[in-house]
Amino acid sequence: MILYDKIGAGYAGTRRADPRIAGAIRAALGDAASVVNIGAGSGSYEPTDLRVVPVEPSETMIRQRPASLPPALLGTAEQLPLPAKSVDAALAVLAAHHWRDRPGAFAEIRRVARKRAVFFTHDPDASFGWLDDYFPGLAGERYPRLAEFAELGSVTVEPVPIPADCTDGFTAAYWRRPEAYLDEAVRANMSTFALLDARVVADGATRLASDLADRSWRRRYASFLALPEADVGYRLVVAELT
Repeated sequence: MILYDKIGAGYAGTRRADPRIAGAIRAALGDAASVVNIGAGSGSYEPTDLRVVPVEPSETMIRQRPASLPPALLGTAEQLPLPAKSVDAALAVLAAHHWRDRPGAFAEIRRVARKRAVFFTHDPDASFGWLDDYFPGLAGERYPRLAEFAELGSVTVEPVPIPADCTDGFTAAYWRRPEAYLDEAVRANMSTFALLDARVVADGATRLASDLADRSWRRRYASFLALPEADVGYRLVVAELT
């Protein structure tokens, strides 16, 4: 079963594009006039000023796309349903860690895109911040190493600091709002939690609730509370295709 057919029914409730991250993604796409959005989901971060071809493997996610966005093609990164060199750029937002065959997906990107590929991803060598203390193994072994993207061409990597009031509820979005991680409905829309051992999640949530109740979390992580944004491992990777 496709993961997001299982966990994605309420995705739109907590996963709304953050305009600051959206601006960074749009800038990274540069002069591209057309883009394939791989793992397009409900359409977050799709630029409205470009011709977008969304590709998504989950019918549950496709049904949540607003009518104002282009309809998505059912397909996977490893078998993109597009002709060769049919778009200027490829975009993957928090999607590459779900690809079963990343070399195959990269080959497909090179086949269909003419100019560049843009990825919003997490660096597996970086930290999710204090979340790692409560939910060890949250990143698993799924996120691609940044060096892997060099298969596509010349690569630049930029940190994407996450605002304290981020509107998109991905894994570390609530780094300054720890109470959010006690809400099962919030965690349900994060694939990292869905794939983590249920006992680890339950134990971490219990410890977090206790530490919030006695205020030890705030004493331990007081430095976070003064920050307007934090680097919790998210990166914008741009590959100029060669």
